[in-house]
Amino acid sequence: MKTAVISGGNGGLGRALAAQLGAQGWHSVLMDIDVTGLEATEAQTPVAVDLTDTQALHTAASDIIAARPSIDLVIYNAGVSQIGPFAESDAASHRRVFEINYFAAVEMARAFLQPVREARGTHLAISSVAGFAPLHNRTAYAASKHAMQGFFSSLRSEEAPYGVRSLIAAPSFVATNIGNASRTEDGVVRPGSAADGVDYMTPEEAARVILRGVDRGDEFIPVGRVARLSSLIMRASPKTYQRAMRKKISGEG
Repeated sequence: MKTAVISGGNGGLGRALAAQLGAQGWHSVLMDIDVTGLEATEAQTPVAVDLTDTQALHTAASDIIAARPSIDLVIYNAGVSQIGPFAESDAASHRRVFEINYFAAVEMARAFLQPVREARGTHLAISSVAGFAPLHNRTAYAASKHAMQGFFSSLRSEEAPYGVRSLIAAPSFVATNIGNASRTEDGVVRPGSAADGVDYMTPEEAARVILRGVDRGDEFIPVGRVARLSSLIMRASPKTYQRAMRKKISGEG
């Protein structure tokens, strides 16, 4: 039985990915800071860990590696967003977004690098449209996702000699936490909870597109109509994209 390790495994997309992998005969290890509601079954193992605690992350990874026959797929899905103007944010909140969205993913890749090599497996980064394009009122989030894409696309060439793939999925707006838009004082929110998104996809729809792209070995997987159009427009005319995005999200011309 092949094993997938999914960070942010207790979120809507993490659960949807695990369910669809389970239907294909995979076992998923679901890593999250809070695994309430996740049950240990033949198809999944929940693991509670704070991914920003480097020592705890490496300890959890070692336990997972020891328990599973192989690590065939690691999905870097954990993340947060931050909504609000840069002028109203501070350095601490910006760093917090990076710690979760970028540095935790990098350290997780480090922890699973060798077993993924041994399995000739796959690293799958769940980025965002904000990973290749600007996004109004989300400077920290967009910057962290740009960094994530830069890391995993660069890792691709380093790991290719080991038969390892490094793929990037870029969803637009996935409705994982609609109606649960509570945010901290620094504007950090759970992903998929914002009310200003457009053309939301369900987690199940997004998971299907992502895993189909993984099966094909697509190095870049735009997820949803908005992501596909955004990718095309950004390549053709970044200025046009910037203007349309600002008008759609902020209502400004």
